Amino acid sequence: MHRSASRLTRILACAAVPVMLVVAGCSSDSDGKKDGASSSSAAPEATKTEVAVAPAKFAELPDPCKSITSKTVKSLVPSAKNKSGTRGKSSDTAARGGCSWNGLDDNGVKGSQYRWLDVGFTRFASDQALGSGADRAQADYAKQVAKAQAAEGAKKLATAPAPAGSIGEEATKVTYDLTKTGEDFKYATVIARTGNVVVTVNYNGAGYAGAKTPSASDILKGAEKAAKEAVASVAAANDAGQPSGSPKPAGSASAKASDKASASATKSD
Repeated sequence: MHRSASRLTRILACAAVPVMLVVAGCSSDSDGKKDGASSSSAAPEATKTEVAVAPAKFAELPDPCKSITSKTVKSLVPSAKNKSGTRGKSSDTAARGGCSWNGLDDNGVKGSQYRWLDVGFTRFASDQALGSGADRAQADYAKQVAKAQAAEGAKKLATAPAPAGSIGEEATKVTYDLTKTGEDFKYATVIARTGNVVVTVNYNGAGYAGAKTPSASDILKGAEKAAKEAVASVAAANDAGQPSGSPKPAGSASAKASDKASASATKSD
């Protein structure tokens, strides 16, 4: 009996050895698989690339007081006080500018005709944080249209899009009547966008001392004519000295500095 117990103990001891070895082997294999999985999951992340915004089409603005021909100014404002125009004040002429003409054409006993014409330009640079110049100009274009439609005291307000491509890439015409200084005025505003530039033309007139009030259609035609010339002057200012088919100028140092300053100011706001 004692021998049988002793023999049984030896058998169990021997049987335990391979079991321990198997367990150790499984543990080793398991660790190896974990290491392999860890290595494969540690692949480097793909580098994210930011899509660059489209470059601005125009780098320069025209001289606002020369953007409308002297012939057109004379026909729209016959007795302009300053035939060369009155330049608007701007702290950044590479980004914005304007000019105006006004005068009273005295016809003696037939009364007098008053006319006002002004043109304004705003250029937007492309900026990685703010968007392309064209997109920024499009947003401002919408704001200018809304502003013209909100003219205080306006009567018979009418808004209509200009035919596609007739005045820049897109344009809107706003007309209305307004009474001031005891006279009935006819107003027309044309807002146009060409590339990254927004052009706004205002033209209005009235008859004084019994003179006939100008027709709304004549005032609108005058505004459209001035707007077409102003839009064309933007392309001319950027094509100056460029051979046909050559790339658009990259912009002067002053324009580039202006773009950086404008972008910084917008971001800070």
